[in-house]
Order: sequence, then C-alpha cells, then structure tokens
Amino acid sequence: MIGGILTLLLFGAIVMPAGAFTAEKLTIDIEEDGAAIVTFDYSLTWLENIAVFLKIADPNVEFGKALEKYSGSEVESVAVSDRSASFRAETFARVSSVDNATIYATPALHLEEAEKALNDYWFAPLVQADFSPAVTEVTFADGKNETLRDVAEIPSFTHQIPANP
Repeated sequence: MIGGILTLLLFGAIVMPAGAFTAEKLTIDIEEDGAAIVTFDYSLTWLENIAVFLKIADPNVEFGKALEKYSGSEVESVAVSDRSASFRAETFARVSSVDNATIYATPALHLEEAEKALNDYWFAPLVQADFSPAVTEVTFADGKNETLRDVAEIPSFTHQIPANP
C-alpha cells in the first residue's frame, strides 16, 4: 500500500511541470575599450539542478552562445557557479570617436534565443523557463547606467562620453 502511494507520488512529481528556470539579473559592465563583463544570475528548480549536474543541459553554455551570437564577439567564461555565470566579451560595444567624444553602441540581445535552445532538450516539457531578467543593468565606463525590468529583448544602447579637456 505504501509502495503504491510512493509510486503515485513519484509519478506525479515526474509528470507535473517542475517549475521554472528564472533569470534574476543581467549585468553588463562596459569598459573603456568596448569590452564588457556580462553576468547572468538565475535560479534553478531541483529538476534543472539535476540536469545541470548530469551535464544534460547547462544554462551557462546556452547564455554564452546567445551572447556570442548577438555581440558578434567571442566570449570567455570568467566565473561560473550554480546560480550565475560571468563572461568577458572583448568587443562587445562598438567604440567610435566624434567631436572630442567617445561613442559606445551596444548590441541588442535577444535572450529568447537561449529559451528556444532549451526546448531542444528531452526534459523541455517539464521546465518553464523565463529568460527575462527581473533586472537588467547596462553600465558604461563613466558610470552611466541603463536599467530595464522583465524584458527578454535587451535593446541596443548608445552613449556618448565627452573627452577630458
């Protein structure tokens, strides 16, 4: 009797959606030369943690691929944990000089591409992914900050920094 109940509970846990991969925060720090440190903080459910542990899926890899695609730059993993990943993109922002000022232009990022990649895995029906970071912060070398909330499409930003006299 107890074995039957445990079997039903186990079956129910396997069949019902496991919860959600949730993007918590995306931080993009633009350096003077246009390179950027991009940090993606997220939370995983128990099933997703198991999938990562078993190397079935890795959100860090999928985010890195999406970042490379849209930045047009190779990315290097700087730090990885079970809750975040940091990458360095050497040529993230386009940098140009005009009239004694430096202009930075960031690429648009479409994080739903990483979400689509997740759908290729066998456990996709069990996972409800949300790649829209609760907070996205883009910070330029002079401290200028752009903040977005709950968006998966990060627009391109252009920022001008006057040259020092």
